Amino acid sequence: MRLDPVVGSDVTDAVVVGAGPNGLTAAAVLARAGLAVRVYEAADTVGGGARTRELTEPGFRHDPCSAVHPLGIGSPVFEALDLGRHGLEWLQPEIPMAHPFPDGTAAVLARSVEETAASLGPDARAYRRLIGPLAGRWDELAGDVLRTPWAAWPEHPLRLGQFGLRAGIPAALLDRIFRGEKAPAILAGLTAHSMAPLTSPVGTAIATVFAVTAHSSGWPMPRGGSQSIVDALAADVVEHGGEIVLGHEVRSLAELPTARAYVLDVSPTALARIADGRLPARFRSRLERYRYGPGVYKIDYALTEPVPWTAEQCRRAGTVHLAPTFGAVRSALSAVRAGRVPDPPFLITAQPTLVDPSRAPAGGHTFWVYAHVPHGFDGDLTEAIERQLERFAPGFRDVVRARHVTRPADLEAGNANYVGGDIACGSAAGLRLVARPHASWTPYATPDPTVYLCSSATPPGPGVHGMCGYHAARVALQRRFGTRIPVVPTHRS
Repeated sequence: MRLDPVVGSDVTDAVVVGAGPNGLTAAAVLARAGLAVRVYEAADTVGGGARTRELTEPGFRHDPCSAVHPLGIGSPVFEALDLGRHGLEWLQPEIPMAHPFPDGTAAVLARSVEETAASLGPDARAYRRLIGPLAGRWDELAGDVLRTPWAAWPEHPLRLGQFGLRAGIPAALLDRIFRGEKAPAILAGLTAHSMAPLTSPVGTAIATVFAVTAHSSGWPMPRGGSQSIVDALAADVVEHGGEIVLGHEVRSLAELPTARAYVLDVSPTALARIADGRLPARFRSRLERYRYGPGVYKIDYALTEPVPWTAEQCRRAGTVHLAPTFGAVRSALSAVRAGRVPDPPFLITAQPTLVDPSRAPAGGHTFWVYAHVPHGFDGDLTEAIERQLERFAPGFRDVVRARHVTRPADLEAGNANYVGGDIACGSAAGLRLVARPHASWTPYATPDPTVYLCSSATPPGPGVHGMCGYHAARVALQRRFGTRIPVVPTHRS
């Protein structure tokens, strides 16, 4: 696979800036349409938020950002690109997600609705009624959910209506349909992935998506780490004639080859800077005022043994959420949004070597954990995180061989799209997850007909699914090259 800097022609059909999952997906779609495509990436490897590196000790391969991919295995465009041809292999944990409680029990988000419901005690029936009608239906929902809501008439309107009736209720209100403590806590933990307050309807939509994907296609990890996803995308770009230039930071479109379309996998503020001379002052000012969300404080661990969870289900779960109650999740999120450090923090953790022993030397294990923190937080949260881990896994510190701490500033240094440590590339409060980077019928386009935005600052937002790149490429193909492709990609597209 050729990923060397390209020497030669200074004219091409399309230039993509940024080789994250969305940029590479856009490049793959454009290259498959028969265009000459060139991708520029500032780092020395492709990947964006889906890289895999040895962060602690040799042989321990960690994912600096994304690790678990319910939206990756369920992505319509990834399915259409058939990334398995380039080595991508999904590995499924026995249990997608577990949520332990201080009494040593745990609720689970299992592959089956029944197993999940059984773990929720008095709320088993309520969960079945809430999620059961959508279980196994992600294939029908994916194309309608993973796009701009008003872009086209839904492919499956009845199914989308069922989804909307559940997803439109804020978690803070949905909590009232439950009688016990476990179902509200597990729902709050799923909602927290959006980094939106529990009063936001968008957060419930994310929680519903994660529950439905768990029951449909699981919460897998790719063999070898998240790098395997972007490596497969890069291979597809090159296979279809595209070129990828590494180690080239783009500061201005003026320095790039002449092209009929420029598709940028960057933050809105970076778009304003890079395309400065091409965008009207009013539009540029709107991009510069784009609102970013909370940051993330992350620790990657090399362990001598698996995490010693008290709850047995956690030892079989790829993902584990840590907060004892619905209220604890709500308090942690509220503190962060108010600019305060949560105490205790809500933790999202992942156990890659549970499904992929190749990620560590024989007998070793990798462990991944992060907490939400205020935007740009520069303090030390390691002690608070490990204190929370010890609460649910006594003796955790005894199995730690090495740790690698990543603060918000480190995240931004590794990926310029993560402004202030915001891995969602924008606030999800209110309706900002769907109306991003601003309210527009076509959020991927700009006033300059040659310039397009494809990062997760566009719908459907964060996650390693490539759909932001797909939709941006689709708009560029139609507007600049007169080529129409389906709104929802299939193997036939």
